[in-house]
This record gives sequence, C-alpha cells and structure tokens, in this order.
Amino acid sequence: MLTRKNAKNGEELSILGFGCMRMPTSGGSIDEPRAIAMIHSAIKEGINYFDTAYIYHNGKSESLLGKALLGGYREKVKVATKLPPFMVNKLENAQKIIAKQLERLQTDYIDYYLLHMLTDKPMFNRLAALGVMEWLEKLKEEGTIRNIGFSFHGSKTDFELIVRAYPWDFCQIQYNYLDENNQATKSGLQLATKLGIPVIVMEPLRGGKLVTHLPEEVKRTFSSYDPKRSPVEWALKWIWNHQEVNVVLSGMSDEAQLADNIRIACSSEANALSDEELKLFEHVKEVMMTKTKIPCTSCGYCMPCPAGVDIPGCFSCYNDKYLLKDKMVRFRYLQTLGALSVKPANASQCTSCGKCESHCPQEIAIRKQLKTVSREMEGIFYKPIVGSLRRILKLK
Repeated sequence: MLTRKNAKNGEELSILGFGCMRMPTSGGSIDEPRAIAMIHSAIKEGINYFDTAYIYHNGKSESLLGKALLGGYREKVKVATKLPPFMVNKLENAQKIIAKQLERLQTDYIDYYLLHMLTDKPMFNRLAALGVMEWLEKLKEEGTIRNIGFSFHGSKTDFELIVRAYPWDFCQIQYNYLDENNQATKSGLQLATKLGIPVIVMEPLRGGKLVTHLPEEVKRTFSSYDPKRSPVEWALKWIWNHQEVNVVLSGMSDEAQLADNIRIACSSEANALSDEELKLFEHVKEVMMTKTKIPCTSCGYCMPCPAGVDIPGCFSCYNDKYLLKDKMVRFRYLQTLGALSVKPANASQCTSCGKCESHCPQEIAIRKQLKTVSREMEGIFYKPIVGSLRRILKLK
C-alpha cells in the first residue's frame, strides 16, 4: 500500500482510506462478521486510515469499528470521526456526543476529529460562538483528539472562507473528475495545500454513480483507451494523480470492492497519468457536459448572488438528477442548500434581479433555470420541512 506524508504532523497515511459509511449489511443492519473481517483484511494490506461518523449506519458504524479494532488493531491505525453541527445547539451537546463516541469506539483518543459537513461560513461561526473550537483545542492539549478538521459540502467561496478562518490540522472535501469545479473545487484543494492543510478526499465515485450511471459513450471512451481499466480505476487514479491529495476515502461494501481498491491503490502515484490520459478525461467531461440539463461549468462568475442563492450548487444538484440518475439528490439539495445552512442558498431564494446573467460566460437564462430547479427540487413540502428543521436546530 502506498502512503503519503501528512505535512502537518509527519504521519504516513495510506493513500486509500476505509470509509465506514457503507458497510456490508444483512437484514437492514451491519453484517458484523463480514464488516470486521473486511476491516482486519484492510489493515493487513496496509490501510491505516478509517473514517466514520456519529450518524453513520444509524449510529452503529462507530460501535462496529470500535469492536473491530480490539485485540491490538487500534494501535495500527488512525481513526477519524465527526461532530454533527446540526445536533449542537450548546456546548454541552458536543461534550455529550464525543463522550458517546469514545465509548462506542472503545478508545480514549481520536486521531482525526472533524466538524461534520460544514456548508457555509456562518455555520462555522455559530459553532465557534458556542465555544466549540476552544473546547476542541483543550481536548487536543489533553490528547483526547489529535487533529482538528472539517468536512465540507458547500460553495467554493464558503470553503475558502472556512479554510482560512482557523489553523486547521486537515480538511475533507468531495472531489472527483466530475466535481473538479464543484463545491471546494480544484482551486480549493490547491489553496488548502498552500496553507499547509492536508486534504482527505471523499466521494471519489459519487457514491458509485461514476461507475453504475455513466453514459455509454463515456464507458466506450475509457474502454477504447484501455479495455482492462475499469471506470473505478480511471476515477481513482485521476484523484491520486493530484499530489495535493493525502487520502482518498472509499466506502467499500463488499470484499471484491476492497480487493479491487487495494489493487488500484498499490499502483497509483501522483503525477503518473500521461498527457494523453489527461486529455481523455477532458473529453469525458465534455461528453458529460453535453448530457447535462443546464450547461453550467461552475465557473462562479455569477456569484455572489445578492439573494444568497448558491447558483452553481443548485444547478449541480439539478444536473445530477438527470445525468447520474441520483435518487438521493433532493435530500442532498435540502441538506446542503437549505435545511442545515445558517443562510439558506436554495433556488427559491432568487429575487430575479438579473445581476447574475450579465456575468455568465455560457449565457444561461439563470433566473428561468432557477425557477425550474425550485419547481423540481423543492416542491410544495420543501419550505415546511426546512422550516421545521431550522426551528428544531434553532437556526434563524
């Protein structure tokens, strides 16, 4: 297993990390014997970074990982888990959550601790105002946690604000060849590296969508270059080609996926793709762009929106609904653009001022398209649901 050095603390981390969000299941619950055997096999093959969260598998993921790491395995790996901001209205909530996490993981320290799924700078500000960052720093001094970071699902602008707002030990972003210009974007990856902040990548295959829902023309493009290289291998090698990436998390739900990912990780160096291979990816992205409903390249020239709409984010979710046949896209839209953001950024926030359209290189009728997005992604129950969630979370 290849490793890359964490520039912040000198640790050698396996370039493939085990994401514990998609464990094998049986009867609706984690298949414990299989999951534990997979974790042990992963460690034997050199994977030393395991990522879980308080809410994964309805709270069972941390417990399963803790059980799997008994018997001397804990000392061989780095454990990452996360604090869910939407469950923290006061510092005491956070304190109770981490106590429970330590109990579930059957450990007295957490190597990499993240604020889970920050979507905008005001969300970080709210946690900081509650004293969360000072408390995390105290835990770090005590050795209860060893690295403080955050995972991110929001706009490029908010990522840049958040990554500069605190001396983070690491960050976690969604990044793959389809999302090079979405969310944190390539420039965000480069900015984090420039600031000395190690980067962990999640969703390298978009939850498998870059394997199971690829257009046939894209599959043929990959196959014509190298019939033996699968879409999975193409996608992972593209990410590992970036020297700025420390670890790529993969949610492996069966033994075959684990073995295949390990095989690929053992031969994926940074800057290893040829010019011809990189041009192939550009062609693939062009093909996928022609099949999108709205030809938005996420350049960001339309931003910032005076009404607070995350225009590229709205269009990205809408396009995923059709391009990748993503059945969870409406939930993701609600999650990242409305319910959990301190400042809602969904399409129906648009006031039709038109400022955005004069800056769009693709000459998209943005106001008209935002109305379409609002109609299809929000619906009649969207605002009541968001309102209820925001009241529960005490978000203004």
